[in-house]
Amino acid sequence: MKTILSAAGERWNSGPPAVARFSALRTTSYYARVKTIGLIGGMSWQSTLPYYRIINQRVAQRLGGLHSAKCVLYSVDFAEIEELQSAGDWAAAGRRMAEAAQAVERAGADFLVLCTNTMHKVAGAIEAAARIPLLHIADATAERIRAAGLRRIGLLGTRYTMEDDFYRGRLESKFGLEVVIPSDAQRQRVHDIIYDGLCRGDTTGAAELQDVVGTLSQKGARGVILGCTELGLAIKPESSPVPLFDTAVIHAEEAADFALAPATTTG
Repeated sequence: MKTILSAAGERWNSGPPAVARFSALRTTSYYARVKTIGLIGGMSWQSTLPYYRIINQRVAQRLGGLHSAKCVLYSVDFAEIEELQSAGDWAAAGRRMAEAAQAVERAGADFLVLCTNTMHKVAGAIEAAARIPLLHIADATAERIRAAGLRRIGLLGTRYTMEDDFYRGRLESKFGLEVVIPSDAQRQRVHDIIYDGLCRGDTTGAAELQDVVGTLSQKGARGVILGCTELGLAIKPESSPVPLFDTAVIHAEEAADFALAPATTTG
């Protein structure tokens, strides 16, 4: 199991749930204040925008008045990252993410939020390079699913996210979820819609994506993870036969909550 290293040089277990996972950190003087969120975004920028909005909305709801989140954002050029993904050069992609994490840390961030599901494939490189913790998107999502009392869950995302062990395997081995994915042909179509459409702001593939959600429901999924941060731009809860778990929303909300703990509402 991975560990995270606090600024004080202490090692902490990074196991679930998200609130409990960092509860020990919150009791230290280092974390006994409102924390600065370190966002690594731009993958794509279409979904980084909702992160910023949701985080600030949640902080404003919690603290009231004119309060907003303290954030540092490092936005990459996604074309460069996608080239590395397509080439299968995950080592180079990991180095890029590690450099971004270190830059965000130097800018004053207290913890990291990687605003993408797929690039959590290189989470290990980020954790090894940074001294501040990474709030893992799969962990935050799995905790919401377990809180909803669900176990058999559908997963949509890029082919990397649906097929590789870094995400699906984590949900199964760490959280005991039973993950259902679409057929090979559907996986390719979802992947193409994400890269050729949603990442460019084109949601014309929404109906096809909704059909895949329906297929997962027919295969016994009691809910569906929108395991690409762009999918929530096209798939809406009112059109789904089962509950949707939008990873971008969940991750952003968890980031705001962790940044504020143990802050209390001031009105």
